[in-house]
Amino acid sequence: MNHAYNSKHHTVKKGFFFFFALFLLNVLHAQDAIEISGLVTGQDTKEALNGVTVSIKGTKTQTVTANDGSFKLRTKEKLPFTLLFTSVGFAPQEIRVNTLDSKLDVALATQTVLGNAVVITASRVRESILKSPVAIEKLDIKAIKESPAPSFYDALENVKGVQMTTSSLTFKVPNTRGFNIPNNFRFMQLVDGVDMQAATLGVPLGNAIGPTELDIQSVEITPGAASALYGMNAINGMANLLTKSPFTSQGLSVYQKTGINHVDGLDYSPSILTETSLRYAKAFNRFAFKLNFGYMQGTDWSSNTRLDQNTANLKSANPSFPELNGQFNTAFDGWNKYGDDALAGSNVVSIGGLTINGKNNQTLRVARTGYWEKDLINPKADNLKFDGSFYYKLKGGSELSYAYRVGKMDGVFQRGNKVQLDNVIVQNHKIEWKGSDFLIRSYVSLENTGDSYNVKPLADNLDLYSGGATDTKTATSWGTKYKNALLAYAAANGGALSSANLAAATQYARTQADASRVKPGTPEFDALKATIIKINNWDIKSSAIPDAPETGGAALLQMSRLYHTEAQWDLSKKVKVLDLLVGGDARIYELIPDGNNFVDFDRPIEERNKPEKDGSFGSNVYYRKFGAFTQATKTFFDQKLKLFGSLRYDYNPEFDPKFTPRLAAVYTIAQKHNIRFTYQQGYRFPSLFEALSYVNNGRVKRVGSLSYINQGLGYLENSYTQASVVNFNAAVSAAGNSDSAALASKGLLQVANLPKARPESIRSFEVGYKGVLFDNKVLIDLDAYANHYEGFLGQLQVYVPKGETVGSDAAVLAMLDRNRDATAATATTAASKGQDRYRVYTNAKNAYNNFGSALGVTYNLYKKFTVWGNVSYNKMEQASGTDIFATAFNTPEWFTNVSFGNREVVKNVGFNIVWHWQDAFLWESPLVTGDVDAYNTIDAQVNLRLPKLKSTVKAGGANILNHRYIQYAGGPTLGALYYVAITVDGILGK
Repeated sequence: MNHAYNSKHHTVKKGFFFFFALFLLNVLHAQDAIEISGLVTGQDTKEALNGVTVSIKGTKTQTVTANDGSFKLRTKEKLPFTLLFTSVGFAPQEIRVNTLDSKLDVALATQTVLGNAVVITASRVRESILKSPVAIEKLDIKAIKESPAPSFYDALENVKGVQMTTSSLTFKVPNTRGFNIPNNFRFMQLVDGVDMQAATLGVPLGNAIGPTELDIQSVEITPGAASALYGMNAINGMANLLTKSPFTSQGLSVYQKTGINHVDGLDYSPSILTETSLRYAKAFNRFAFKLNFGYMQGTDWSSNTRLDQNTANLKSANPSFPELNGQFNTAFDGWNKYGDDALAGSNVVSIGGLTINGKNNQTLRVARTGYWEKDLINPKADNLKFDGSFYYKLKGGSELSYAYRVGKMDGVFQRGNKVQLDNVIVQNHKIEWKGSDFLIRSYVSLENTGDSYNVKPLADNLDLYSGGATDTKTATSWGTKYKNALLAYAAANGGALSSANLAAATQYARTQADASRVKPGTPEFDALKATIIKINNWDIKSSAIPDAPETGGAALLQMSRLYHTEAQWDLSKKVKVLDLLVGGDARIYELIPDGNNFVDFDRPIEERNKPEKDGSFGSNVYYRKFGAFTQATKTFFDQKLKLFGSLRYDYNPEFDPKFTPRLAAVYTIAQKHNIRFTYQQGYRFPSLFEALSYVNNGRVKRVGSLSYINQGLGYLENSYTQASVVNFNAAVSAAGNSDSAALASKGLLQVANLPKARPESIRSFEVGYKGVLFDNKVLIDLDAYANHYEGFLGQLQVYVPKGETVGSDAAVLAMLDRNRDATAATATTAASKGQDRYRVYTNAKNAYNNFGSALGVTYNLYKKFTVWGNVSYNKMEQASGTDIFATAFNTPEWFTNVSFGNREVVKNVGFNIVWHWQDAFLWESPLVTGDVDAYNTIDAQVNLRLPKLKSTVKAGGANILNHRYIQYAGGPTLGALYYVAITVDGILGK
């Protein structure tokens, strides 16, 4: 098969990456370097300045000062040369170095210089942010310290163009330029070059196992496509989290934050949140190391929105009976309720053969009662993380390093459903060798979901267990009890069902059908839940629960490994005619089948969910991709015009190879006034979950996009779309629910004809301007973009008639609601085999366009007072025709941030206030579709520096007015979080 490596390929991963690295090592050489050292202080305060960038003007060689203001810079450049000293809040200073006779003492004058930041993410090489070929934003260490957000990761929401999605205290996912989802496959997150996307969970872990507050150096965000240089998963943008070097930031540092949330007591009682971080770093000439530890715990935000997304007027409910509205809606499908999934059709019982208001053969659609999310999850969230890194500077100035990172996390996040994460452990091992003109990096990521569970199958199986010891515990047995109780109520109240008693009758029937259902807060509920969440099978019979032959489990047991190697080589000094960068990467995912989410597709269908004698579920599955890129840049007209051209090649054995170009031009109109134009393409191969999932999710199976998964199942070529089945059943029900009515309405059924999966693609145009005006008073940053998407990847639910072919009369009858009823065939109603239901990752048939713009302004108002603000606009054009699924733009048209602050309003005291507002918008997802209201928040902080104690105390709060809001439909309600944080930096420093 083309879909995976078989076991004979297992050895490919062992050594492949280092052979690739060794090839490049043979073409690199080293030479002796000289060392420049010195001390940097503030001209006014005479205090040592840490984090000052020291670079050799006209080159890419640089370092930063340590906590005591000292620096050491090794270089192969020949004397004389000029050193450039830059830092936020200080005027840049140049020092000419002619000899190595003495140590340099440099004093920087206080001055906020706008637009002097240097970034590496936009082009993979160092460059001025003003001359970047694409839009890029940077949060440096000073901006992070001055932000009122509770953490540096929360501060990303205030960056121009960034939309944040908060699933939990431990999971926050940034996105740019539309098409937002909580597990964002289109936005890449890197930490020191390591991809943070958890392979099988499908969620970015940048804040869950990423840097601590003490170790973060800066964050660079590139909104928009970055595929030309970074490949897979960078189609919408990327965030690059960069940490401190132990050579320049040494000593012991301590961070302690104590906060409080749920201050209004509406969801939970007021709760303490704590976060503790420790960092220790030490350098010994050529060798250095650093260790980081962090632990956060608190009571999570609660997802408890009790709205109905299947209102009574919808065809999937009971529009013929307006009396069943609001609280009486029998097909209620709550935002944060599970086991009542009426829209998915997985928890609906159709009660047929009723006489209502004198009309025979009427049908009621009734959703199972289900359970609220708040009753199914643990509100405690915590995050424990550790990382250790070791560095050695080789002769010639290059640096060899090894880094290990591990994180354990609990919390809630949303994929297709909500998932309770419990004892999830993710580990990274990274080896890296870098010099002034080359980089080689290899890493492996290991993922284990521990004791996690899926909230939907937990609710499904809790509901399925309703009943006494004699119940068959099937979906239809509950419907039979409901129907019998409904008829009994009618007999006792006038002998018939009518508009006058229908609402009361349905309430009575539900009470009777749920009589023996386990209820939240009882020992029986807790015991059954504890059993279900340990069973790794979501819908197949299990003997683990006595007297429950139809009860499955909810355990989320997923394990995977990711192997990645990349390298780049700057050939600019060798080519000389232009700047030339070349590179390549290779990645292999190793998937360990669990029998429930991922399976070995080489096994027969009937064996895929069954364990082997050794407890495994078959051979491991491999998913791989390879890529290479080249980038050339050239300046013209006395360096006023800079042209960029890059080309990337990506190959995934499941798809045709793809070429990704990027062309850009940056023109300097005058000093610090730059305009840019960019055109680029991008491709996104389906993620591991989108490609290879095979999920037994209750009564709707989720399947990946690769076509061989379909073998023997038929959902690609032999299925009807869910939307057409809903419309078909509504029409048949209105016409008396007979076979003849069904056959007369079969034209409403739409055959899905799902396409063979292909990569999602984008063509993007961007224009932008960055400039500094009015003698360093104002920085303007403006960009506009237009994107064209083809082959958009999303989920579509389809119905496959069992044993029948779409278009036949038997297939039409298999789509009827009554097949969920317990009643048998009659003289006028044929029996049928029913249908199988699949939620499929597939490509949209239409092309989609979206466009937008973002403006950022920074104003040095007076002395050290600064005002800055940004506003972003994003819009999607409506497609010319209907598509097979909703593309879920999930982005407000407008959102904005405004800040006012002073880093030192009086000596050693600063403050900052940020106001955030965003517009209302429609959120679409397989789990919940609904309107998200507009909201605004105010964050504020005041900080006190204690230089003699090497400490900073910051007191502040996020959403200080406690304006309750949600960021996405089905997401948690966010309120105020107040905190006090103490940082002690550089203890035991040299």
